[in-house]
Amino acid sequence: MFFNRKMVIATSHGKEKVIAPIFKNELGIESFVLQSFDTDTFGTFSGEVDRTDDPLTTARKKCLLAMNAANCDIGIASEGSFGAHPQLFFVPADDEWLVFIDKKNDLEIVVRELSTDTNFNAKTIQTEDELLAFAELVKFPSHSIILKKSKDDFDGMKKGINNLSELSSVFHQLHKYTNEVYAETDMRAMHNPSRMKVIEQAAIKLATKINSHCPNCSTPGFGITNVKQGLPCAWCSAETRSTLSHIYSCAKCDFSKEEFYPHKKTFEDPMFCDSCNP
Repeated sequence: MFFNRKMVIATSHGKEKVIAPIFKNELGIESFVLQSFDTDTFGTFSGEVDRTDDPLTTARKKCLLAMNAANCDIGIASEGSFGAHPQLFFVPADDEWLVFIDKKNDLEIVVRELSTDTNFNAKTIQTEDELLAFAELVKFPSHSIILKKSKDDFDGMKKGINNLSELSSVFHQLHKYTNEVYAETDMRAMHNPSRMKVIEQAAIKLATKINSHCPNCSTPGFGITNVKQGLPCAWCSAETRSTLSHIYSCAKCDFSKEEFYPHKKTFEDPMFCDSCNP
């Protein structure tokens, strides 16, 4: 279905470096990018362009626009968000969505990768010593930094800073106008190896899902669409919030199946039971 077909990757931030080899090896797809395609029009992490849609909608729009511009019937796009983890509230997380669209076969296949492996951070800086401490915390210089006069002041903002001399120079340039400088991590993929790794993990997950075919109609993309809680406690047998089963569904024929005990355990530790450990 996909072998030797061309796929456009909707990116201007180097994501093809990790996506293209996976789709070549796993599906036989040849990938390319449009050099003129500007994904910053959909929103920027640094804040000067607001993202108006949710991440999945943004990724879908980005993918379809690149496909139309390239006159290509297969496309892929990703969109990431950064902030507090939905369950681990004080832990920052990278939430990546990948969308694969095949117009020829009327397919849309989506995966999500949620990871705590991120350097996402920001801080108001008053001294160069504070800046150097922040830089060390966020894995500089392998991970780039953005400097601004303040969080919402984009005049004079400098992105992609990845060497110490430039970091110091830009800091002192901005510091002339105010007693504070706002430093934040540059979350664009080509400036953030940690994020690029999460995108790679999402691409592997997506290729695996595409290679999974519906047992009923053989359509690609047969994957998990719902997770049921209720794994019983080993002491009291009460239902816990841990995963009891995964629901797999086909988007084409509505066939579904339930797989119990996906984590290879039939009971949960009492420490995760609201009755035994309230």
